[in-house]
Amino acid sequence: MKKGMNWLLLLGVVVLAVLPLLFIKDSEFGGADGAAEEAIKEIAPNYEPWFQPFIEPPGGETESLLFAVQAALGAGVVGYAVGVFKGRTEKGKK
Repeated sequence: MKKGMNWLLLLGVVVLAVLPLLFIKDSEFGGADGAAEEAIKEIAPNYEPWFQPFIEPPGGETESLLFAVQAALGAGVVGYAVGVFKGRTEKGKK
């Protein structure tokens, strides 16, 4: 039962992360990428990007959401690893 609940919670998190991507259009959020792009245009107006994105997100906030999801996944992996090593240490002491 506990394992099934974990999968349900994970599914809920994924749904909550994906739904805004599908339904919120034309959202804008000024971040570091936009500021860097403007600074490059000022310094080198003839600069050509090396490549173009494969998929254009529906709004500006989408990048922030994806970055937050990436950060959360990374924190989860690090937290899991710390927990595993802590558990091994505690088990070794017994």
